[in-house]
Amino acid sequence: MNTTTHRMFGALLVRRVPGAGRPTLNIERAEQGLFLLWLAYMGLLGFAAWLLWREGAWHRLVEADPTRLTLAIVFLFLGCSLWAGRRAWDLGRQRRALDAGLAHGWSGEFLQGTAQPGADRASWLQVLGERAHGPHEMAWWLNGIQLKLGLLGKVIGFSILALDLGQMQNFDPSQSAQLLKSLTGGLGIALLTTVTGLTGNILLGLQLMRLDRFADALVADALALSLQPTEPDDGNRPAGS
Repeated sequence: MNTTTHRMFGALLVRRVPGAGRPTLNIERAEQGLFLLWLAYMGLLGFAAWLLWREGAWHRLVEADPTRLTLAIVFLFLGCSLWAGRRAWDLGRQRRALDAGLAHGWSGEFLQGTAQPGADRASWLQVLGERAHGPHEMAWWLNGIQLKLGLLGKVIGFSILALDLGQMQNFDPSQSAQLLKSLTGGLGIALLTTVTGLTGNILLGLQLMRLDRFADALVADALALSLQPTEPDDGNRPAGS
């Protein structure tokens, strides 16, 4: 993975969450364990979203943000999360093929390619790493977009606040309520979009971090299998052995 991607603020927070950066968890070693873990995670988020809907938080969120940047962040998060679930399923299939010793899949092609005489192991390892991690690059980039959309909403909110203050010619106590409503509107946009973008960045980063760790373990196990010495067949053993 590109190391510069991990320098984003949200990704740095994710890396400090206990267990997020650990190698493959035991539950992920089970058949489609990574996908089941993702499914449980999304179920937890879905339950939290339902509780917020019961309290009317989603309705107030839409009303308080005329820019609709919060909705864009939410839909971006949902789309990337669904992709992460599909990716977890694909990685689980590759893990099952590797554990079963099947010839198909990325690891099977890697093992067959490195077993050929004079094979370039470094090139094959690069191909395997690209297949395991390459699609994650775009997901990490979109994860950073969530944070940038939140910062964009913050800039828009404070710009509205500054414009409202700049239009004040004199202070009229009779217009204080309307002025206060206008000022809090800009401040609300700034805070809501920032919080939504940061929350989506962290929650999606947790999913992508587990995908990366699972892909790392898959590449490492495939490399370890390719380095194991192959035993000669019975027909190739010398006479008298």
